[in-house]
Amino acid sequence: ITSNPMYYYLFILTIAATVGLQGWRTLFNNYAVEVCDLNGYHIGVIQSFREIPGFLALLVIYILLILKEHVLSAISIVILGAGLFITGFLPSFYGLVLSTLIMSVGFHYFETTNQSLTLQYFNKLETPIVFGRLRSYGALGNVLIGGIIWVLSQYLPYKEIFIIIGTIIMGLGIWALSKDPSNEDIPIQKKKMVFKKKYWLFYILTLLSGARRQIFIVFSVFLMVKIYSFSVQTITIIFVVNNIINYFVLPIIAKWINIYGEKKLLALEYGSLIFIFLAYAFIHSEIIVIVLYIMDHLFFNFSIAIKTYFQKIGDKEDIAPSMAVGFTINHIAAVVIPTFGGLLWLINYKIPFVIGAVFSLGSLLFVFKMKDFSIKTN
Repeated sequence: ITSNPMYYYLFILTIAATVGLQGWRTLFNNYAVEVCDLNGYHIGVIQSFREIPGFLALLVIYILLILKEHVLSAISIVILGAGLFITGFLPSFYGLVLSTLIMSVGFHYFETTNQSLTLQYFNKLETPIVFGRLRSYGALGNVLIGGIIWVLSQYLPYKEIFIIIGTIIMGLGIWALSKDPSNEDIPIQKKKMVFKKKYWLFYILTLLSGARRQIFIVFSVFLMVKIYSFSVQTITIIFVVNNIINYFVLPIIAKWINIYGEKKLLALEYGSLIFIFLAYAFIHSEIIVIVLYIMDHLFFNFSIAIKTYFQKIGDKEDIAPSMAVGFTINHIAAVVIPTFGGLLWLINYKIPFVIGAVFSLGSLLFVFKMKDFSIKTN
């Protein structure tokens, strides 16, 4: 694995993407409430705009007619950094919409190409390990950015912190533009949209995963800030602890995919998330909400199995277009749910979390349709 030049290329860019997104998420809710004076509806609308680039991930297929996939990955990181850089200059609702859109274009287009390149450049046994390692090191990078934000937030205003993080991310993207880790021997990818009947379960699980995930991303941290009044320092500590745990657990999850198979791990994830979402809604405790946040993140890492499942059932030349299609499907509900959930939040903050439990139940029912690829079965 480590002898493959693509591994180190994706290693650097994955850290840049995860650190950039984590930095934005750590600061966003407090910045939106304390500086921009926004409410739950505003947050929901901004988060819906944040998902529009993910919904438009299909455009990656056509951009690849002009750019090589690894080059698009690097450019996407530069765009991500630029979005962070300008956030502090635009302390208003519409300003946050604009800067969030720019940041999101970079993040989502990188994630689309990142998943595609990993599935193309590594075999079926290596892929879960690579996904696990990259996410693990990304979590370690998030610990570092959490520490940096913890220190900087005590001395600098939000604007300067956004500038510093954005500059670092842009620098890593510019570095990657000078590298070429590609291999001409891998199968040529189709440069058009691919929809096949045999991928139907991949499409449905991806759709439900996006819907469920958005409820968590949008409202779990906002719950901590709005209902429990957590400070940016407290949120930062939670993120750091969460990422330390993820750093150690992710490689284990990757090995479990190879041993137990995608079906068993996804069933465990979805079954657990039903109870986690209901606990968000009905258990009122600062300690428990922190534990729930960490548990939710741990189970989210099982979603690697949706991509590795596709690698085992899909045609090699379908990987790039199918990851782009999958990203768009993942964000169909994600564009709508934050705004709709924000309106429901104004009625009762518990409602979005109950809906998350329903989505988790739906995912659990569909996962039983999956073929079992576990070593212990085969």
